[in-house]
Amino acid sequence: MAREYPEYPIVGVAAVVVRAGQVLLVQRGREPGKGLWGVPGGVLELGEAVVDGVRREVREECGIEIEVGPLLGVFEPQQRDDAGRLRYHYVVLDYLAHYVSGELRAADDADDARWVALDALESLPMLAETRAMIRKGVDLAAV
Repeated sequence: MAREYPEYPIVGVAAVVVRAGQVLLVQRGREPGKGLWGVPGGVLELGEAVVDGVRREVREECGIEIEVGPLLGVFEPQQRDDAGRLRYHYVVLDYLAHYVSGELRAADDADDARWVALDALESLPMLAETRAMIRKGVDLAAV
């Protein structure tokens, strides 16, 4: 099924990866959201367990291994075209995760990947929902 103008919502997974007061962010290389910063993630593959999908997406986009923690929430991005037709519709399960190993590099559909200090989040272009999910993950990781 096409991601653009889908017949039904597409299930995605993402990870708020925290490490030493920083969060892992990627700059999207494709639509929707090209150029925006966000947490690594992507589409769940058919037959794939959700947690396995989270690990795979972070590995593909950033080259690192993570330990997946609890579900933080559900993010439901939708984007309409100028005619009002639904161009994109995702249901994304966002998980808290912790860095395990590997050297960070931007790969797959990410234009850039980096560890970002929490006080620098406001300076990067990203969706408000992404910032809220990051804050939720950072608060939970600190407990």
